[in-house]
Amino acid sequence: MAQQGVQLDRETFSCSICLDLLKDPVTIPCGHNYCMSCIKTHWNKDDRKQKHSCPQCRKVFVPRPVLVKNTMLADLVEELKKTGLQAAPADHCYAGPEDVACDVCTGRKLKAFKSCLVCLASYCEKHLQPHYDVAPLKKHKLVEPLKNLQENLCPRHDEVMKIFCRTDQQCICYLCSMEEHKGHVTVSAAAERTERQKELQVSQQKVQQRIQDREKDVKVLQQEVEAINGSADKAVEHSEKTFAQMIRLIQKRRSDVKQQLRSKQETEVSRVRDLQEKLEQEITELKRRDAELKTLSETDDHNQFLRNYRSLSALSEATQSSSINIRPLRYFEDVTAAVLEAREKLQDVLRETWTNISLIVTEERVLLPQPEPKTRADFLKYSSEITLDPNTAHKDLLLSEGNRRATFTGQEQYYCSHTGMFTDHHQALSTESLTGRSYWEVEWRAGVRIAVAYENISRAGYESRFGYNDKSWLLECHTDSYLFWHNDVQTPVLGPQSSRIGVYLDHSAGVLSFYSVSDTKTMTLLHRVQTTFTQPLYAGVGIDIWYPGSSAEFIQLK
Repeated sequence: MAQQGVQLDRETFSCSICLDLLKDPVTIPCGHNYCMSCIKTHWNKDDRKQKHSCPQCRKVFVPRPVLVKNTMLADLVEELKKTGLQAAPADHCYAGPEDVACDVCTGRKLKAFKSCLVCLASYCEKHLQPHYDVAPLKKHKLVEPLKNLQENLCPRHDEVMKIFCRTDQQCICYLCSMEEHKGHVTVSAAAERTERQKELQVSQQKVQQRIQDREKDVKVLQQEVEAINGSADKAVEHSEKTFAQMIRLIQKRRSDVKQQLRSKQETEVSRVRDLQEKLEQEITELKRRDAELKTLSETDDHNQFLRNYRSLSALSEATQSSSINIRPLRYFEDVTAAVLEAREKLQDVLRETWTNISLIVTEERVLLPQPEPKTRADFLKYSSEITLDPNTAHKDLLLSEGNRRATFTGQEQYYCSHTGMFTDHHQALSTESLTGRSYWEVEWRAGVRIAVAYENISRAGYESRFGYNDKSWLLECHTDSYLFWHNDVQTPVLGPQSSRIGVYLDHSAGVLSFYSVSDTKTMTLLHRVQTTFTQPLYAGVGIDIWYPGSSAEFIQLK
């Protein structure tokens, strides 16, 4: 209570304009007190209106009152300062835009301490005191400060709404229950709150349980993140070491080849140099002998000629030209060819290995359930542009429309011979490989086969036909029926006939679905496959030659 007394003093001796303790206090004719500078500033703004009013009680004074300092009040404020009186309530005690304000405070309002559900008003600590002291007010229901208390009043009868109409699901007052809500199922708002509280508790328990479940999921996901990071770090470290070893091995092989080549080079050059030196010595000897013979042939003395001729030694045996082995082409071209062959083999190995590594790395690991698309718009989010690879097309298939359309013509096309070409069945694979989520549509006529297959499917023989092996999945389309084929097992498929088939693939989830797409773009599921795909897939089409005019075209989806 002592603190409340100090609070009262603060409000009593505070200026309601600056909310600070009075400075040079003046008392205006209505009896309210202000700082002299504050009230002067306030009245200076009203000089144009020729009216000067009290900021609190709004009483108007004409003419403008003469302001004289209230010396007794000034002395009293100074004395109160000495006894510990401080400034007006701190800013955090006043109500802000988001706070509930006291409905009784004048001027700048304090924060509400409690709200009364009977009075439908909110009070600060000072103005709430009567609810603690006055007997009738003690029975009122006090709650934490609430905004919009007036919403508890009936807008029609201005009465507190204490009844709940279950028929119209709204709060009403007693008079409403006697008039427009007469005959409705009504209960007290407190009783309805009790029922709803039970439901709320059930919902709260469900929410709390879900929170616990999700927290467990988050913990599991956090562990998954740590596992992913740890596994990735180990994989990077191991791959770095492996590639470093491969690089060192290649560098060693390069060094060995270089050393062997240089050694062979040195041996061959030395052999040639030795032979060259012998030949040069032989040339020198022959030149000397040629000079002697020339001198002897030019002498005029017959006796001397005969005597010197007999003293000339016989020529040594000449070096045979056949012993000089000169290669007609460049040296070591066979080594160059061997190195090039090794490079091509290494490239093939790395290319094949990289495909497997890339598939493993890019494979989506679905931690949370990923729903399949429901509408065509959802499917189109995963649309893929598909073109047929001429290197796989049977020689009797005509590819057109930018290799998106395949037609049987009965005439051999001028395709370059390729090991990837189908030789026994009129079909072709796409150029693009499919690993993630993909969707495409095929417009078909007469009789066609729409498929997906691994790249390593056979290219010849019975087992090369789509659907007749474990490397392909096929929907066979005819004008009056559908058949699904996989591993040489057929399954009848029921569904509306349509000239357009949609194909949805979720490679990582192992989902393959075929849809009938109508003119209104309505999609009907024809057949769905749930399996595990171990390699990248390729879209494929096959043409049934027994149905004239058969064709299949991959549609460009927008």
